[in-house]
Amino acid sequence: MKSNNDEKNKVAIVGAGPVGIELAVALKRAGVGTVHFDAKQIGYTLSWWPRQTAFFSTTERIELAGIPIPSTNQRRVTGEEYLAYLRSIVETMDLQIRTYEPVVDIQRLKGGFGVVTRPASGEKQYQVEKVVIAIGDMHRPNTLGIPGEDLPHVDHYFVDPHPYFRKRLLVVGGRNSAAEAALRCWRAGAKVTMSYRKAVFDEKSVKHFILPDLLTQIELGTIDYLPESIPIEITPTKVVLKGSDGVCFEKEADFVLMMTGFLGDMGLCQAAGVKLVGDSLAPQHNPETMETNVPGIYLAGTVAGGERKKRYTYFIENCHVHVARIVHHLTGEWPVVGTIPARRYDLPLEDFEAN
Repeated sequence: MKSNNDEKNKVAIVGAGPVGIELAVALKRAGVGTVHFDAKQIGYTLSWWPRQTAFFSTTERIELAGIPIPSTNQRRVTGEEYLAYLRSIVETMDLQIRTYEPVVDIQRLKGGFGVVTRPASGEKQYQVEKVVIAIGDMHRPNTLGIPGEDLPHVDHYFVDPHPYFRKRLLVVGGRNSAAEAALRCWRAGAKVTMSYRKAVFDEKSVKHFILPDLLTQIELGTIDYLPESIPIEITPTKVVLKGSDGVCFEKEADFVLMMTGFLGDMGLCQAAGVKLVGDSLAPQHNPETMETNVPGIYLAGTVAGGERKKRYTYFIENCHVHVARIVHHLTGEWPVVGTIPARRYDLPLEDFEAN
């Protein structure tokens, strides 16, 4: 394999989200050479968050590599603020991340691996000793596969409430993304209806500061609620739903937001020989080292949760330890991860369904 390496790199990092960036900092501090890739821009998933959405986690729990997040109000940061924070880390630490260079294959070689990428300029190949896959777990929408789901007025991504001003909006879903979208669109002047397959909302599925507000609006009738209902067809002017009794009914709608979650893409893991296990199709790995069943290939971040999840259990705040375990396994030393020592604390994170 002809390599495009500019220097001897021991570790390839695939993915430049928060955990991938924290790993790059830790390895640089440890003197380990890396080559770092992302198929898009750094923090890409955050870039399509709804505008001005605050994190569920408090600020100190999403700080990386002991580097504080500047804050003027000591409150939870927004996605936009966090992206600025990530950019500042990359600039300050001078991390050389090859953005818009997707990794398309990982091949076993004698003494290591060949990493094949496909940027716009043409295919490239790199030789490394180890590979860390940190690509996240939200690559595509979890579609329902119903007629009309691909119509122009139907979207699986909520970006901004303004387009729905004075329009009839049906929000499908009952987890956090659906709850927040419903409230924000209603406050922006939309006539909002929610359709949820369950009778009631799970308090572990909606942020604790969102759920009481949503329940209040439903009780007041400002947001219509269709419990135990499932959309079965979408037309340009209405949605056909089926109730728990099996009876179908129609709801007029100008727009439809399908807040039905996202799926991961485990194709790269499979190409590298990593086994997928369980109903969630999670990459097989040793949780003490994060090394997969393929020696020399590791997982970092939410990718460890797999392709399909009934409940999200991995977040930035409880994936710092992945970085520590990987660096320790590679170097024998524990790195600084998470927040600065003076503000570090260890509290169990209850299962929280993020979408």
